[in-house]
Amino acid sequence: MGKVGGFLEFDRTTHSERPVAERLKDFGDIALPLPDEEQRFQACRCMNCGVAFCQTGASFGGARTSGCPLYNLIPEWNDLVWRGLWDQAAARMRITNPFPEFTGRVCPALCEAACNLGRDRGATIIKDDERAISDHEWASGGPAPLFSAADKPAASGAATSGEAPTSVAVVGSGPSGLAVAWELRRRGFAVRVFEKSDAAGGLLRYGIPAMKLPKDVVERRIQWMRDQGIAFELDYDAAAEESVSRLCGDFDAVVLAAGAGEPRRLRVPGAQLDGVVLAVDYLTASTKAVEGAGGDRAAYDPAISAEGKDVVVIGGGDTGTDCVATALRQGARSVRQLEFMPQPPEHRLPSNPWPEWPIELKVDYGQQEAIQVEGEDPRTFGADTLELLGDETGAVQSLRFAHLDWSGGTPVRIEGSEEEIPAQLVLIAMGFTGPAPELLEAFGVAVQEQRTLPATAPQNHRALRTPDAPGFSTPVYVAGNTRSGASLVVSAIADGLLCAREVAAGLDR
Repeated sequence: MGKVGGFLEFDRTTHSERPVAERLKDFGDIALPLPDEEQRFQACRCMNCGVAFCQTGASFGGARTSGCPLYNLIPEWNDLVWRGLWDQAAARMRITNPFPEFTGRVCPALCEAACNLGRDRGATIIKDDERAISDHEWASGGPAPLFSAADKPAASGAATSGEAPTSVAVVGSGPSGLAVAWELRRRGFAVRVFEKSDAAGGLLRYGIPAMKLPKDVVERRIQWMRDQGIAFELDYDAAAEESVSRLCGDFDAVVLAAGAGEPRRLRVPGAQLDGVVLAVDYLTASTKAVEGAGGDRAAYDPAISAEGKDVVVIGGGDTGTDCVATALRQGARSVRQLEFMPQPPEHRLPSNPWPEWPIELKVDYGQQEAIQVEGEDPRTFGADTLELLGDETGAVQSLRFAHLDWSGGTPVRIEGSEEEIPAQLVLIAMGFTGPAPELLEAFGVAVQEQRTLPATAPQNHRALRTPDAPGFSTPVYVAGNTRSGASLVVSAIADGLLCAREVAAGLDR
């Protein structure tokens, strides 16, 4: 610990944000990082605890997680930041986290929720420290190469024969796919990443708006990976028969890391009306328009726009928040957000003790913006959508929902509580059910009973095959959200690293 008693001397101070009125005019980064000197003071609050829950990813009660899934060496690099040794801090961070520029921006900071100091004095601002370390590294020329020029292994993505390197195909370039590629390339494999979209990055590219994760941050990492010898093929349909033949014939192993992109759909009357849009399609259209405009707001012309419309977002979570924020930037007339679950408590309950992730009411950036623009929180909790109503042209015009009583632990519709609200754009942000079934089917991957997730050997990433699977011997692995279902960026990265190590062990490397 660099400064004894630092946590007593300095109070918790996080980064600030651009004023709402200013940031609603563009899609620029809303965060304003702390000056270096203040960042150092904040880092010195880390107590170097005997049991550092922050860096120990652990599960409590199944889904609840405490601490960092990557097992980041948090006390070590906090101490180095306090001492101003930014390069050394970055080196320690790279041991566990290949992409701190992503997690330092979009992670919910499981580490901070588990921080011992957070119990009564405010947690160390670990997420801000992580971003600051990464920003310093990129400002100083970027991460060090994986190899020296003399030691750089061949990057051929062809099948292994003779002197050709062992090669792995990675399907998907989101957080887990990039992590798989990074770890395998670091170990000397030839790696080729296949992406169905027109740009690499997956969720990081199109699923998270630029105001949270600027796209130049994603692109510079992709370019860095290309410089290390990792190849990317875009607009690639990996589920096509000829693609399966190529990947299983030309590579020594295939990793399916294409995320959990199968959306949970709204099944009520009127769900087929024009103007009812999946959240991921809406956010993708906006991000593509932002990139196409090149910073010129006047040139921003998304394929799906909320301008002048009453918008209803069905669903909560990060995606719902991102939809609210995007609709406000597009000039929506009004924005409502309906959440099926009950409103969380303002403070954690005795049944949710530290260091579990706190189940508490949070007001994220999208809701903050809506409150300032419209004067109230856009969310209605305990709302059950009943039907969508359209006009004579088949376009949605309004939405009916009922309020739910959750007091007994299960939802009960309250009689006479129905409401009808205007809606010319309805965004479905109800989460995802799992990976695309056609991808699993194409590679002959068995699916778990009563679930849409791939079946694997216990505590393993290698996929089990169906009886009628295509006749190839190439091992197929699953990673990230393709394996687990929808999760956090940090969890997908962690699982990608684990999968890559299994692949390496299976190929005797």
